Amino acid sequence: MNITLIILFVLGFFILLSSFFTVRQQTAVVVERFGKFLSIRQSGLHLKIPLIDRIAGRVNLKIQQLDVIIETKTKDNVFVKLKVSVQFMVIRETVYDAFYKLEYPHDQITSYVFDVVRAEVPKLKLDDVFERKDDIAIAVKRELNEAMTTYGYTIINTLVTDIDPDIQVKNAMNRINAADREKTVAGFEAEATRIRIVAKAEAEAESKRLQGQGIANQRREIAKGLVESVDVLNRVGINSQEASALIVVTQHYDTLQAIGADANSNLILLPNSPQAGSDMLNNMIASFSASNQVGELMKKKNGKERRKRESDYEIPESPENPDIE
Repeated sequence: MNITLIILFVLGFFILLSSFFTVRQQTAVVVERFGKFLSIRQSGLHLKIPLIDRIAGRVNLKIQQLDVIIETKTKDNVFVKLKVSVQFMVIRETVYDAFYKLEYPHDQITSYVFDVVRAEVPKLKLDDVFERKDDIAIAVKRELNEAMTTYGYTIINTLVTDIDPDIQVKNAMNRINAADREKTVAGFEAEATRIRIVAKAEAEAESKRLQGQGIANQRREIAKGLVESVDVLNRVGINSQEASALIVVTQHYDTLQAIGADANSNLILLPNSPQAGSDMLNNMIASFSASNQVGELMKKKNGKERRKRESDYEIPESPENPDIE
């Protein structure tokens, strides 16, 4: 008898304990009575009738993520694998629909993702798939929201997290990128070379310009010196022709002296005999005299021609009318 009471007491204790249950935060519990829906319990401590009511299932109200990998073909016949991450959750007010209407939500979401991606990607070329992956994600989210809202689910976000083309296509793309970068490098190197050449040419041009200015200034000073030398010689009774010849001969001997002072010089000045200076002086005086004679003859000839042209344009006076202008 005592054993029977103990057994009944233990059974009653366990039945009493089974009357209470707890629901965790962000979770909903579906309670059924004799297999029929009774109620939905939210987080906290709850009571049910033992052996009559039962917990049919627990529904997670947190945001969940499902990663779907799809292989499809682009418009330019390139096979790619896309990884689409879908973030979804059960709407708190529609837990009944989420629990009873849809048995395998992950499979349902995966099917819709496959359908949308394989409808959108074949419209795009491979480069456009990379550039417009956000458009693909928006299309997947729109289609999933329209379908899954009926079953008590809402789509928080969809992301195309990975695009993986065929390995040969990836290698080709890498080679294209490498070639493009080499082309850019070659362009920069060519531009740098051009800048160096232009800078060098500008520097040489500036050097030649300054050198020319130096030579011009040198010759100007030499000319001034020659003029002063001729004036000095004229004052002592030497005419301009003889003075010019004397200066040239003096410069000739100065040049010979400068050449002889350089031990490493291999320059040969012709003629270089002792008689060369005297011959050069005589030739220069003779040439100056001849040029003066030619100049005088040209002046006389030009004067005669000018007077002849003036006489041809004169109008003779008429004996009948001497006042004709």
